[in-house]
Amino acid sequence: MIDTHAHLDHEDDPAAVLARARAAGVSRVISVGSGLASSAATLELASREDGVFAALGFHPHQAGAESDLGALRELLAHPRAVAVGETGLDWFRDYAPRDRQEALFRAQAALAAEVGKALVVHTRAADEDTVAVLRDLVGDTTVVLHCFSSWRLLEPALAHGWYVSFAGNVTYPKAGELRAAAAEVPRDRLLAETDSPYLAPQSVRGKRNEPAHVVHTLAVLAEARAEDPADLEAAIEENADRAFGLP
Repeated sequence: MIDTHAHLDHEDDPAAVLARARAAGVSRVISVGSGLASSAATLELASREDGVFAALGFHPHQAGAESDLGALRELLAHPRAVAVGETGLDWFRDYAPRDRQEALFRAQAALAAEVGKALVVHTRAADEDTVAVLRDLVGDTTVVLHCFSSWRLLEPALAHGWYVSFAGNVTYPKAGELRAAAAEVPRDRLLAETDSPYLAPQSVRGKRNEPAHVVHTLAVLAEARAEDPADLEAAIEENADRAFGLP
């Protein structure tokens, strides 16, 4: 199994976290850096740990402070770097000015197209504006909607062939709409993630989330889609290989 979105640089002992993941059958993790220091640490971790790859970028919360795209471009040249992001728009927290968020989102989208890597998108309370940016993408850039949480994004995602990734919140009792959305995503566009250390699945809620717990999300996705978990796991693995160009 693969966890397509985790923040391993937030862990005090990432080696122990990865050991628990492997024991649970999670052999690969895409670790996400946010900002240059975090991205450099994430890339260093990916370079020394088997099965770990890196997504590197500036989170929308950082748009008011960071934007050194030249330095980011250099990090993305590493063979273990497989995606740009997470980047996007967050009108819910509004931790950075909206115009700066959009400018940085567009710049990172252009960078993803330039370097030929997937674009990992964070969007919260900004559905229409996010879609407007993504519709302007140049070429055939792969888009991954990370931690999918808005039914209104489902139609454009399906229309444009974006990958849709579900995190632990799809398992919550009140998340029936998210499970219904998961059932609608084409089999070849579905991904699963933890977004650890955040959003622990319902069966381990209250604990610190980690990549090992993606198996709980997989189980709920399989139930929502009336699919065999092993078959769905294999499909998600293939989707991740294709979306991120994994070896």
